[in-house]
Amino acid sequence: MGRLNIDPIWVFPDGSQLLISTQHSGEGRFTCGLYVGSPGPEEKLDFRVLTGYFESSTCLEAQESAYRRAQSLYPATAEGMKKPPYLIWAGPQSAKYA
Repeated sequence: MGRLNIDPIWVFPDGSQLLISTQHSGEGRFTCGLYVGSPGPEEKLDFRVLTGYFESSTCLEAQESAYRRAQSLYPATAEGMKKPPYLIWAGPQSAKYA
């Protein structure tokens, strides 16, 4: 799996986490996806994709769509979930040399 920007929005009793990833897709489009990260070997998380990507013309709208989906998937934990806005990663920054 490639590098993801992720923001945990809920931690389950077993230590796994509900995560959201937000990316700028270019041309004014933003996407968000939901993942579950479970503790794996060497203190790393093993990721499982929960949803396809939610796309919108604004970052906040994409994040709110993903948040609503997370609430519907885990209604018993919905009240305690971290609400938007979340982290966003716009991609690698170009290096400037003097």
